[in-house]
Amino acid sequence: MNLLAFDTGTERMSIAVSRTVDGAMHTWQHEATGGAQASTSLIPGILDLMQQAQLPLASLDAICFGAGPGSFTGLRTACSVAQGLAFGANVPVLPMDSLQAVAQEALVGVPTPPGRGVMTALLDARMNELYAATYAFDMGRWTTLQESGLIAPEALAGYLTALQPKALGLGPWSVTGNVFSEYAAALQGVVGVGSPYACITALPTARAMLLLAPAALEQGQAVDAAHALPRYVRNKVAQTTQERVAAKAALAQGV
Repeated sequence: MNLLAFDTGTERMSIAVSRTVDGAMHTWQHEATGGAQASTSLIPGILDLMQQAQLPLASLDAICFGAGPGSFTGLRTACSVAQGLAFGANVPVLPMDSLQAVAQEALVGVPTPPGRGVMTALLDARMNELYAATYAFDMGRWTTLQESGLIAPEALAGYLTALQPKALGLGPWSVTGNVFSEYAAALQGVVGVGSPYACITALPTARAMLLLAPAALEQGQAVDAAHALPRYVRNKVAQTTQERVAAKAALAQGV
């Protein structure tokens, strides 16, 4: 299977290409600074990897991109680049769950990964909030136990406790993501020393998406380029001028 994958929804930009040659899969990877710089370096990075793989865009089975949740600007960048390349090459687009990619990357990074278990994936959503989702895995197959949502760092303990009936008997439970340093005080006692949950620092990577893509394609998740969209969990990050004026007026009236 020939695939291109990239993620620009966090502070790291990740690109990977896989090409099957004589039944064996070969992978090329590139990582760089994400954020605002991703908009200028993503396409050159993709073209360089495709050249290394000696793979024309038209030979791809799909173009995978990290659809979110994540940075609004980063998600829009990834989606628009995926659409542009897919239109030109006439190949389908595969929007990938960024939190599931975090979970998959965490599993890849474990020296001796368990065959089954539970992963709660967390990404910093800024504004003192976390993007969170929980998945069960069993011999490479993933099942969503809790869809992506927003929680406060202080609410993580309650979030995990509420999921215990769903996770019962599914194997060891890990918490993974990029939130452990930034929210160390709020997460104290939930993760770390003495916690029942293993703590694994990870980001969504293109490598992880390449591993998830075959099952997603099998499940029919690929779409035409025109229908590819980011997955926003937080709908808004700022108030309009009218909303700010109304909020101030309500505050002044004691509402």
